[in-house]
Amino acid sequence: MTQLTRSGGCQCGAVRFRITGALGRPSICHCRMCQKQFGGLFSALVTAPADATEWTRGAPSYFRSSVNIERGFCSECGTPLTYRHPGGLEIAIGAFDERDDLAPQLQVNHTARLPWIETIFEQPVHTDPDFYARQEAIISFQHPDHDTDTWPSKGLNL
Repeated sequence: MTQLTRSGGCQCGAVRFRITGALGRPSICHCRMCQKQFGGLFSALVTAPADATEWTRGAPSYFRSSVNIERGFCSECGTPLTYRHPGGLEIAIGAFDERDDLAPQLQVNHTARLPWIETIFEQPVHTDPDFYARQEAIISFQHPDHDTDTWPSKGLNL
């Protein structure tokens, strides 16, 4: 039987990983430390087998956010990557190359959520065609969503 292998990494490509085997349950955490780490409304994480997680390019830098918790990130671009605790390793869902099947199944620290979070998807959708035309003109230096043998540290020169 073939085991599932997944890959992912940071925005600039300096840190890449490969995980072989089953992942745990995807979740989101509303705690203030996760909001700060991700610079967002919550963190979205999935448990990964630490012994089957391989850093294939670079490795995360870590910040100890509390007594037993270390939060991993790319020291080049700042992408949040991991939440490491005595019970295991969690990987940021957004860092995976393929993530469509990693929908969160559990909310953690629900009482710490922002009071308006339940209504964010009820807000109007931005539909100005001029805005989207300008977006298409942006040249991205983001690493592609697949492994590469090499990747320029400053992206591609287009």
